[in-house]
Amino acid sequence: MKYIIALVSLLLLPRPGFTQLNFDADLISPQLRNRANACIRNEAITVDMIADDHVTYLQKKTITVFNQNGDDNARIAIGYDKNNAIKSIKGEIYNAGGILIRKFNQNDFSDMSAVDGFSLFTDSRLKLFTPSVNQYPYTISYDVEIRNKQNLIIHDWMPTAQHNVSVEKSSYTFISKPADQVRIKTQNYPGKPIESADEKHKKLCWSISNHFATKSEPFSPDPENYLTKVQIAPRQFYYYGHKGNYNNWQDLGQWIYDDLLKERTVLPAATVQMVKDLVKGENNDKEKARKIYRFLQEKTRYISVQIGIGGFQPVAASEVDRLGYGDCKALVNYMQSLLKAADIESYYCVVQAGSVKKSVDPDYASMTQGNHIILCMPLKGDTTWLECTNQKIPFGFLSDFTDDRTVFACTPTGGKLMHTPKLTTQHNLQIRKAMLTVNPDGDVTGKMNTIFSGGQYDNRESITDKPLSEQYKLLRAVYNIDNINIEGVLFTEKKESNPQLTEDVQFSIRSYAPLNGRKMYLQLNAFNVQPTVQELRNRTLPVYINRGFTDEDTLEFNLPDNLKPELVLVEDKHFNNPFGEYLLKVSKDGSKLTYFRKLVLHDGTFPAEKYADFSKFINDVHMADRLKLVLSLK
Repeated sequence: MKYIIALVSLLLLPRPGFTQLNFDADLISPQLRNRANACIRNEAITVDMIADDHVTYLQKKTITVFNQNGDDNARIAIGYDKNNAIKSIKGEIYNAGGILIRKFNQNDFSDMSAVDGFSLFTDSRLKLFTPSVNQYPYTISYDVEIRNKQNLIIHDWMPTAQHNVSVEKSSYTFISKPADQVRIKTQNYPGKPIESADEKHKKLCWSISNHFATKSEPFSPDPENYLTKVQIAPRQFYYYGHKGNYNNWQDLGQWIYDDLLKERTVLPAATVQMVKDLVKGENNDKEKARKIYRFLQEKTRYISVQIGIGGFQPVAASEVDRLGYGDCKALVNYMQSLLKAADIESYYCVVQAGSVKKSVDPDYASMTQGNHIILCMPLKGDTTWLECTNQKIPFGFLSDFTDDRTVFACTPTGGKLMHTPKLTTQHNLQIRKAMLTVNPDGDVTGKMNTIFSGGQYDNRESITDKPLSEQYKLLRAVYNIDNINIEGVLFTEKKESNPQLTEDVQFSIRSYAPLNGRKMYLQLNAFNVQPTVQELRNRTLPVYINRGFTDEDTLEFNLPDNLKPELVLVEDKHFNNPFGEYLLKVSKDGSKLTYFRKLVLHDGTFPAEKYADFSKFINDVHMADRLKLVLSLK
């Protein structure tokens, strides 16, 4: 499920009256130019909630682009649909000296479907304008006005959302009737908004000025956790003909269940009977659910559908039963309906999916949180989660797409917050064993067995169903070793709630151990070299490691007969600190050389001042991974 509303709110926006700027780029202070690709000279956003079904978004924005890296900040993208009407767009472009070089309006925008690459159906569209300027700096100034026929989704304010962009001035004004009740959440905003009111209106205004550009820092938390942000949610709302009110997650879940879900779970009588026959003889609800889930995966396929009530309401279960496809909302609703036919309770859950963990805010309920739907079965003592859009994923396994985050469940008794299972460092395993033969000319042949489990189970998921020739090509890219030739591969899976995927590969590597005179240079870690991380001074943000893992590599090298018997082995290495652990051992028994490597990385959030220790740990691992043995030939 994808909320196109988020795209709409990016550029919904205004014409508050503020003084005409002098657009000469030289007037921007050196502090605002430092580390900046662009500078927002002035931005004013006004949201006027005239009525529940009439909200005006106005924006006036002026931004100066300093170099090519800042061009994306001058691009204007405005989403619209039958619920959002663009009333006007106009703007100007100025050169470095502030001289007008072009005006533009709505006719200069390209208009296209807001298809996101996986949606088959969508009623959202996009207007896009990209300035054609190749001399820097330049300035673009524009006004946009949009009429929105709903107030369930109110535009957030995040004035400093981009790195390498400074802000000279930005403001956000929210206008409503004095009797309107709204919930407001501010984050990282010093002070309070300026308030004013009369008999007809009340007004709140937030503003910032002289925000210097920041540099992106690796291994940082989600920016939404520390950037300045204002969110507004009216208690009483109107949306696509639906009315409701909510003050918390419990209220919102009740409305979603009653208005959007409850009437869409009816299945044809024949399908209900099929389910009963399918689970007949099973006394355990989990085993019943396993059979029904297998039926779902075999019958349906995922197709994104972004139409209807803003993309929030699922297609009826009877339609999915007839057509055999649906988006995440529809497939979860269908699975829930199938389970209901077998008298198994389940919850329709909204989650913010993605490899980076992101939870819904427990203290602030809103309809904009979440981009995907999953299913929860609260079985007694064995709560089970289901991903319903993937035809290959094992029963009861969520993967790193939705693990370890707070989600919002919509139930007959209202909304409730739940937490998905965590894929832990100890279970996110990659265990590799390889048998390698080093030939006298430096070529290597061998076979390798790798087991992926936990959060690493999906490491090869995108490869397993490809044709064999394509698998060879993709594996060469994965291992990224010069002159590697994949000669055979076999994938096998254990599709359990704690699944495993096993990769067996046969390969050869030409000139892997290069010769120089009577010396042979053998890099011991052939397949799993840890990349370096950037070293930083004056780190400002905490160190965030999103997910931990454990890798173990055991490589056995059969050395050639033409080596001299003396061999100086690498000393054992062992690093251990709060971020993780690294162990390296090398041993020799006759002509067999054994290399063992173990890397454990812990997830968590660490103080900014610990970044130097973290980068040293990772870069020390990188150096150890690239150690080579120098072998003397007879």
